[in-house]
Amino acid sequence: MSHANARLNVRGRVLLVERVLMQHRPVAHVAKELGVSRQCAHRWVNRFRAEGVAGLSDRSSRPHSMPRRTPLEVELRVVAVRRQLRQGPDRLAMVTGVPARTVTAILRRHHVPRLVECDPLTGAVIRASKTTAVRYERARAGELVHMDVKKLGRIPDGGGWRAHGRSAGDTAAHKKARIGFDYVHSLVDDHSRLAYSEIHPDEKGATCAAFLARAAAYFRDHGIARIERVMTDNHFSYRLSTDVRDVLTSLGAKHVLIRPHCPWQNGKVERLNRTLQTEWAYRQVFTSNDQRAAALAPWIEQYNTQRYHSAIGGTPLSRVSPT
Repeated sequence: MSHANARLNVRGRVLLVERVLMQHRPVAHVAKELGVSRQCAHRWVNRFRAEGVAGLSDRSSRPHSMPRRTPLEVELRVVAVRRQLRQGPDRLAMVTGVPARTVTAILRRHHVPRLVECDPLTGAVIRASKTTAVRYERARAGELVHMDVKKLGRIPDGGGWRAHGRSAGDTAAHKKARIGFDYVHSLVDDHSRLAYSEIHPDEKGATCAAFLARAAAYFRDHGIARIERVMTDNHFSYRLSTDVRDVLTSLGAKHVLIRPHCPWQNGKVERLNRTLQTEWAYRQVFTSNDQRAAALAPWIEQYNTQRYHSAIGGTPLSRVSPT
């Protein structure tokens, strides 16, 4: 993630480098186009020459030394008192003599759960946190894939409220009409972020199973020979379907279920769902449902082969190991 005051994000820096080094354009011209100084443009070009694409990411602003940081023995004492008393920063500050804001920083630094997540009697964590305990990325393509369904309202013929304004949706005829929903099934690889999506009229077990089989074939065609694990939520179409179980068996893949009510554990496909909405479903005004559906496959191809993914420093296809 770029610095809050940075003029260019990682994608903008890549664009700057491409125009200077690959298109051989003057640095001053490119800098003016992108709204940065020549010194800034030279800095990113030089950093790319020295470190490659990795050099275009933001570096930590943390100082090399912190002479005024709270001593380790004091931090450990604060953590021990918190576990013993199970009180908030204000009360801990009175006991330890450490300012309340410093207590908060110490507890965060040592990954101490919040009191609201803990049992008041035992101190054990009893509520799920909206962050995963360990941020992970699988080491190779196909080791883990994420699967999910996103429900989108269908577009009536002639266009919906996005084409004609919100007042068009207030008519009696519109309220009586049952347009229904499209179910966008998606599969994304954890390591490479290679993605595949299809639109279906439902999310039944048989539909999910058939989609998974076609998605696995798509992955094989793009260099992922085998899928080892498939992660899904606890929807009955995934959890109880014999069709899904049969496809998993034929693929030799293990089914991994996330914790109930913790969709962020399946975050990579949830993030793909959000990207699908902003860059495909709601990117332009569609005048029919078929028009939007026809735009999905070209967008998936562009996502896999051309769209720069900041989390992996390139396109998903460039990260798939050749077979």
